[in-house]
Amino acid sequence: MLNLKRVLRTFDFEKFITDMKLKSSLVLFSFIGIAGIAFLVNRTHPVNTDSNPQKEAALMQALLQGLANLHFQPKAIDDQFSKEVYNLYLKDIDNGKRFYNKADIDQLKGFETKLDDQANAGTFEFFNRSVELMEKALVKTQGWYRELLAKPMDYSKNEMLESDPKKLEWAKDDAELRSRWEKWMKYEVLSRVTDEQTKQDKADFKGEKKTFEQLETEQRAKVLDTYDKWYKRMQKATRADRMELYLNSITNVFDPHTGYFSPKDKENFDIQMSGKLEGIGARLQSDGEKTSVTEIVTGGPAWKQGALEVKDVIVKVAQGEGEALDVMGWEIDDVVSKIRGPKGTVVTLTVQKTDGTEKTIKITRDVVLMEEGFAKSLLLKGSETEQDKIGYIYLPKFYADFTPQGATSCAADVAKEIEKLKSEKVKGIILDLRGNGGGSLRDVVQMSGLFIEEGPIVQVKNRSKTPDIMRDNDSRVQWGGPLVVMVNGFSASASEILAAAMQDYHRAVIVGSTSTYGKGTVQRFLDLDNATRDESVKPLGDMKLTIQKFYRITGKTTQLDGVTPDIVLPDFYNFVELGEKENDYPLESTTIPAVPYNQNAYQIADLGKLKSASAARVEGNETFKKVNENAMRLRKQKDQTVYPLEGNKYRMWNKKQDEEADRYDNLFKPIDGFVLENLSADLPQIQADTSRAARNEGWMKDKKKDIQLHETFKIMQDMIRMDAVAGKQ
Repeated sequence: MLNLKRVLRTFDFEKFITDMKLKSSLVLFSFIGIAGIAFLVNRTHPVNTDSNPQKEAALMQALLQGLANLHFQPKAIDDQFSKEVYNLYLKDIDNGKRFYNKADIDQLKGFETKLDDQANAGTFEFFNRSVELMEKALVKTQGWYRELLAKPMDYSKNEMLESDPKKLEWAKDDAELRSRWEKWMKYEVLSRVTDEQTKQDKADFKGEKKTFEQLETEQRAKVLDTYDKWYKRMQKATRADRMELYLNSITNVFDPHTGYFSPKDKENFDIQMSGKLEGIGARLQSDGEKTSVTEIVTGGPAWKQGALEVKDVIVKVAQGEGEALDVMGWEIDDVVSKIRGPKGTVVTLTVQKTDGTEKTIKITRDVVLMEEGFAKSLLLKGSETEQDKIGYIYLPKFYADFTPQGATSCAADVAKEIEKLKSEKVKGIILDLRGNGGGSLRDVVQMSGLFIEEGPIVQVKNRSKTPDIMRDNDSRVQWGGPLVVMVNGFSASASEILAAAMQDYHRAVIVGSTSTYGKGTVQRFLDLDNATRDESVKPLGDMKLTIQKFYRITGKTTQLDGVTPDIVLPDFYNFVELGEKENDYPLESTTIPAVPYNQNAYQIADLGKLKSASAARVEGNETFKKVNENAMRLRKQKDQTVYPLEGNKYRMWNKKQDEEADRYDNLFKPIDGFVLENLSADLPQIQADTSRAARNEGWMKDKKKDIQLHETFKIMQDMIRMDAVAGKQ
C-alpha cells in the first residue's frame, strides 16, 4: 500500500491548494516536513527524557535482524549506510533548516559514520545528542517568534523569502537563524493581512474596513496563537515519539515503504486497511485544548444510542462505571485510545453541549464499519430518457480484514457491485481507481479475476527465489462486457497491478493522467516481539517490511515506471513530477521474463479509434483546455520558491497570483447531458438515514462535475457502439 507519510514529505502540497498559491495556514508545515511534525507532536504528557536502554537496544536489534533476513534488497550496515541514515534523519527532523544552526550540525557531524556501529551495539549517542539540541532549539526559537510577533514588523525592506531548504545552507550562527525566523514571521503575517485586504476590496464586502495597521495587529495575534499551540504540542513529545522517527530513518534508507510501527500505529493501520474498528463510531477533532465531535458514523453505536451529537465537547471519559478521567487538554490520540475498546464493553462520556450544559452518556462499544471507504456504484446515462446505462464503481482503496472474522473484502464487495449493476442491465462498467493508494494483494488478484476466465495476474518475486505467479483460478467471468479502468498519479500498488493486468490482457481501456504512482513493491508486517524472549521489553511493535517486488505478466515492472494509460486525459498534475521516483531510496526498476497469458472474455475492438475520438473531444472541450493550462501554471508555481516580503511588492505578487487563480475558479460545473442515478438496490439504505443521504447527494454532485469521468463515459459509449458494429451485441 502507498506510504502516505513518505508522499507527504516529498510532495509539496502547499503549491497545490485550492487557489493554487501559498497560504499561511499551510506554510507552517513546509519548513519541518510532515514527518518532522510526527516526530515532534503526538502525546499529551510532558517530554520524558528517561530512556529504557534495554528495550531500545532490543528494538534496534529486532529491526536490524528483520532487515537483514527478510528485506528484498538488504544493505550492509556500514559507513555508507550510516551517512544515508544521518542525512535522512536530519531531513526529517529539520527539513526547513529552521531549528539547527551550523554549530549544532558540527556537533552532530562527528556521528556521520558512526551510526552503523551504534545500531549494531544498540546505543543511541547520536540520537540523544540530536534530541538535546532540538529541545534547546525549541526553547530558543519560541523566544524568537514570540519576540518578533510582540510588535509590528517592518514591511518596507526589500527582502525575499527563500522557501526551498535545498537551496539553503545551515545557518552559520544564531543571528542568521533568527533572521530566517524573522522572514518567516513576516511572510506568515503579511500573507494573512493581504488576504484580509483582498476580501475588503471586493464589492460585496460587508463589515468594517480596517487599516493595514489594524489588520497587522490582528493577524500577528493569530499567528502567535497558531505557533504557540503548535509548540505546545511539540513540547509534549515523548522520547518514544522521537525514537520512532529515528528508527524510521534507519528503515527508510532500505526503501521508502519499510518502516517501524508502534503498537498504536499498527492498530491505526489495521483500522485503515480493514475499514472497521471497535468503538463508538464518532469522528473527533482537537484544537489543542478541546476534543469535539465532528461526525456520528451512521449505523454505529453512538448513532444508535442517539445522545451524542456533532459539536459536543468530550470533557471526561470513564470505562463503564469506573473513574472518569478529565481529558481536557489531552492530545486527540490519547482521547481516542480511551474511547475505543472491545465490542460489548461500555464507555461513559461526559460531554459539554453547545448550550453549555453537561451530560453523561453511556455507549456500548461495537464493531464500526467506515462505509465511506468501501466500494460503491452509480448508473450513468447520456440523458434522462436514454435507456442504455453504464455502470460506475468507485473503489477508494483495496481494503481487507485479515482477522479470522474477515468482515471486509474489497474483492467481494466489487463482485457484489457487479451483480447489482448486471441486474440494472448496464452495457459497460467503469472502475474508478483514481487516488487509490493500494492495499491487499490477495484482493487485487481476486478482483482482477472477475473480468477474465482464469490466468496469471501478477508475478511476485522474493530477493533470491524464482517469481511466484499469482493467478486467478476461477474460470467464471463475473463481468464479460466492456470495461474501462480510471487511474491517476496517486493510483498506486494494488491499483497498478489491476490496471497493468487489464492492459496487458487487452481486457480494459486504461484512462487517466500521464502515469500512475510507480510503486511496485510488496510489504508484510513483522511482529518484532518474536525477535526476543525478554518479556520485560515487550511490546516492541511491528515493522512493515518490503519483502517482494511485483511484476506485470509481461515481465515489466511498475516500480518507478508506473502504468501509462491507453488514453491520457488532461489533469492538474500532468506536468508535475510525482510518485515513487520522487521518494528517497526507492528500489530500482528491473524486468524479469514474461509468462504466457490470454483471455477470451472480451477484446477491445479498436483502441486506436477510441483514442482518436477521445482526443478530438478533449481538444474541443474548453474545460479540458483550462485544466491543461492550469496544469502548466502549477508546474511553474512548483518551481517558484522565492517570495517578496516588502509590503507593496508582496501585494502586487499576491494580486497576480489571485488573478491567475481566478481564471480557474469554478472550473468544474454540472455537465449537461450527464445523468447519474443510484442503483435501485442501494436506495432503501441511502434513504434510511439523513446523514447517509446527504453524503450520497454531495458525492453525486461532485461526480456530476467530474469532467474526466464524463469523458470516460463517452469512451465507454464509443466502445459499445464499436462492439455493436462488430456484431458483439
